[in-house]
Amino acid sequence: MLAFALRRLLVSVPILVLSTFLVFVMVSLSANPLDPLITRNPPPPPQTLAAEAHRLHLDQPLMERYWNWITGIFRGDFGPSVNSTMNIGHEILSRFGVTFRLIFLAMIIALILAIVVGAVSAVKQYSKLDYTATFFGFLFLSMPAFWLAVLLKQAGISINNSTGGQVFYTIGASSIYVQGGFWAHLGDVLGHMILPTISLALISYASWSRFQRGSMLEVLNSDYVRLARAKGLPSGVVMRRHALRNALIPLTTVTALDLASIISGAVVTEKVFQWQGAGSFLLDAISQSDVYAVEAWLLISATFVILFNLVADLLYGVLDPRIRHA
Repeated sequence: MLAFALRRLLVSVPILVLSTFLVFVMVSLSANPLDPLITRNPPPPPQTLAAEAHRLHLDQPLMERYWNWITGIFRGDFGPSVNSTMNIGHEILSRFGVTFRLIFLAMIIALILAIVVGAVSAVKQYSKLDYTATFFGFLFLSMPAFWLAVLLKQAGISINNSTGGQVFYTIGASSIYVQGGFWAHLGDVLGHMILPTISLALISYASWSRFQRGSMLEVLNSDYVRLARAKGLPSGVVMRRHALRNALIPLTTVTALDLASIISGAVVTEKVFQWQGAGSFLLDAISQSDVYAVEAWLLISATFVILFNLVADLLYGVLDPRIRHA
């Protein structure tokens, strides 16, 4: 297993390096950080533009800028921002911390729901439970992420207004002032996560549960499951050891491939609920042509996607030992 993990890790390193280069080149060629200064009326003097270009390393060749940028990251330097008072590394890491807790919790909830509902729907095919799960699966699949987030936010506001109290938090990732120590602060953060997490989890759950149902049906109709039943193995053992374990392999692939879309969904969800997370950081950076901030965001996002796919590869080896020796 260790050799299998090392092989996958070695394959991921060149992919990550190539991703950083492509991200840097595409973003650097698509925007000019000096545009907000150039479009001012009256425009600043040429000396000011030259000084700002020097501060942002725009007077260097592209390859030299990339090398200085990628080596600077190992020292915690993600490059200069158009906002001279902002440290990109410190700001983006704190913002991604807020976003990752939303993504992590939403994925855990969506996966548990998808596995349970998909497996039960397959076992109880064409039952009322299967039809109900199918209805809600297609209902959430048809909803854009931002629309579902807006509906949940409006429902939360309506419930708060009807009860006259704060039942659901609909704005921000946490309250500004919380008294009562660590547990009170934790409860406040979890309270703010309820509606955004439900919104993000339901979108992922809808597609994953349908995929899990199809995968489970295929496994249940396979020869080795019929053989296990013919041997007289208990139904629970057949489900756990033979059916569910093999049906999880395709779902692992889909979950890893969906991570980029989940991050995009988190950006939209944060915007609706007015979180100061990675989503608002990216949107602000794009609007200000802050290329180093955009490159840092895409670098962390790409790293997260590659690492998650690495974890998925390792899970293949756990679920199916034959893959480790392929």
